Amino acid sequence: MSSDVASAVSVTASDVLAAQARLRRYLNPTPLHYAERSGCWLKLENLQRTGSYKVRGAMNALLAARERGDLRPTIAASAGNHAQGLAWAAYRLGMQAITVMPKTAPETKIAGVAHWGATVRLHGETYDEAKAFANDLAAQNGYRLLSAFDDPDVIAGQGTVGLEIAAALEPDVVLVPIGGGGLASGVALALKAQGVKIIGAQVEGVDAMARALKGDDAIIEPTATLADGVRVKVPGLLTRRVLQALLDDVVIVREAELRETLVRLALEEHLIAEGAGALALAAGKRVAGKRKCAVVSGGNLDAGVLATLLQDVRPRPPRKPRQRRQERLPLPAAKTPPPPAGLSPSAFHVTPAPRSARIDPIETLPA
Repeated sequence: MSSDVASAVSVTASDVLAAQARLRRYLNPTPLHYAERSGCWLKLENLQRTGSYKVRGAMNALLAARERGDLRPTIAASAGNHAQGLAWAAYRLGMQAITVMPKTAPETKIAGVAHWGATVRLHGETYDEAKAFANDLAAQNGYRLLSAFDDPDVIAGQGTVGLEIAAALEPDVVLVPIGGGGLASGVALALKAQGVKIIGAQVEGVDAMARALKGDDAIIEPTATLADGVRVKVPGLLTRRVLQALLDDVVIVREAELRETLVRLALEEHLIAEGAGALALAAGKRVAGKRKCAVVSGGNLDAGVLATLLQDVRPRPPRKPRQRRQERLPLPAAKTPPPPAGLSPSAFHVTPAPRSARIDPIETLPA
């Protein structure tokens, strides 16, 4: 999206509410899980359809386009999760979708896109190279180009994550991974008016949005990272404008922290998350809050990568939990059923036999 177009396009909290009304028929709310060792609630978007929150934005964009009468084939560039979300949404709605993915995309994500019948084109080594190729195909063939994050319908769809969190939890801090900024923008639009603090999370060396929000527009090649879903060289222009107004802070996470958090999720919480999915929880260690919630954005992790991590990464033992000062609630008193009519309560009183008169169950009675 060009800067001129981005300045003319807007997205509001009302758009998020409209997206929730559209998606209710197709997507169920994902659960919340309390990670006691981390002291943080987790919004489990790794259990979403196609294994990622991305399906929300893709489905909302296709439904909104259909309402406007735009039935053109839709093309999108994606590292994997947006492509899977678009493929599933197009399958459900009977529409045509083309996805362009980098050759380095995880095999599990490529297979997921093909499973739902979308056309898959592999091009380039990075998301940005795939994005440039998708732009060319859209211009040549008249396809509708759907950004993975810099689109008002996509942002509104992702914002339904925030609405579900607010309905179930009433948090004071929500942590969100940031690549291009679509999820963070949508969640901020949904929750900021309720006084919730929104914290973004990025990986060291893959922090284009954090630098852009500080006024640094230098384009730097992102480093290799386990969080391939947020490996974006140029963040969105519309998302940047939204986050400039609504985001409270960005936490930069080291790669080693990310890897350890992913293994902790698997071993301690029994949850499979991809690198980007563990990013918000990794950032949560540095953020204070009485009721924190981190979005586990996806769970599409290659089995080989998970096996290597479980073999190589040895998480440090957690700190000893603080002693609870609050007394436990007393157990409810056992209720004695009322005696039948005509009998006094004393009629049901049984006097225990003295110790000497009791029979040991293992004694043998005389013949």
